[in-house]
Amino acid sequence: MMAAPVMADWRAALPAVRGRIGFDVPLGPVTWFRVGGPAEVMFRPADTDDLSRFLAALAPEVPVLPIGAASNLIVRDGGIGGVIVRLVRGFAEIEVQPDGIVAGAAALDATIAEHAAAAGLAGLEFLSGIPGSLGGAVAMNAGAYGAEIRDVLDWAEIVGRDGTVARYAAGDLALTYRHARLPEGGIVVRARLHARPGDAAAIAARMAEIRASREATQPVRARTGGSTFRNPEGDKAWRLIDEAGCRGLVHGGAQVSEKHCNFLINLGEATAADIEGLGETVRRRVRELTGIELIWEIRRVGLPGRGAA
Repeated sequence: MMAAPVMADWRAALPAVRGRIGFDVPLGPVTWFRVGGPAEVMFRPADTDDLSRFLAALAPEVPVLPIGAASNLIVRDGGIGGVIVRLVRGFAEIEVQPDGIVAGAAALDATIAEHAAAAGLAGLEFLSGIPGSLGGAVAMNAGAYGAEIRDVLDWAEIVGRDGTVARYAAGDLALTYRHARLPEGGIVVRARLHARPGDAAAIAARMAEIRASREATQPVRARTGGSTFRNPEGDKAWRLIDEAGCRGLVHGGAQVSEKHCNFLINLGEATAADIEGLGETVRRRVRELTGIELIWEIRRVGLPGRGAA
């Protein structure tokens, strides 16, 4: 069931846009888990100016949530009230510079890595191991294979909830493990990543190594959402989950991956409640065995479906 509207007539008073607006748009098909209820309103802006004008004119009490590739997201079965901003084609440009890459928030991390490699730029190979798009990677300081966004980020352009557009240096965002301090309600629309000239063969070899490692150790062909829980200080989430006897554990249509047990999988008919419930079972078992509280890395948003806890 959808959330009650914030204001009785807010949907009828939406500002004019150059992009696309949809109502009660199913979100399951756009998430990597393939689960979740509808968005009350989905806005796909044409470009940064379109997004800025829309947010400036939107009633401030209407909640706004940006999503990109939705690779690290559980949308609950009851859907999401307010406005979902989905950055797509107008935000996917990639510009190669002599010492870095400027890319839109919708540009896929792996595609950015490929552009850098083609230009002989080193230092961005780790992006080939991160599912999702650049906006989400900046917003959560994504990382893999020994590097994080904070290691390569120069600046990010962010549209505020009031429609203002500003450029923030990496140091302004207080990037820490899987966290960035964005302005309240801010949406990343573009960023610059620095790189360095490198040996093309070595860059290609490193990316091939990362792809092979992912293929061998992660359920990359399953309906999953990437790493489920953050690694506790000095330990690995997958090790604690395995130690708690959760490898292969099933709840409804969801399963803890047998290949890498910090990944949850939709076996085909899972609901968002199945996946989130399985994750909470894993957290409880790890806590009871070790006293360690696993923290969700995957974002969980929206309302529970009817009858869900």
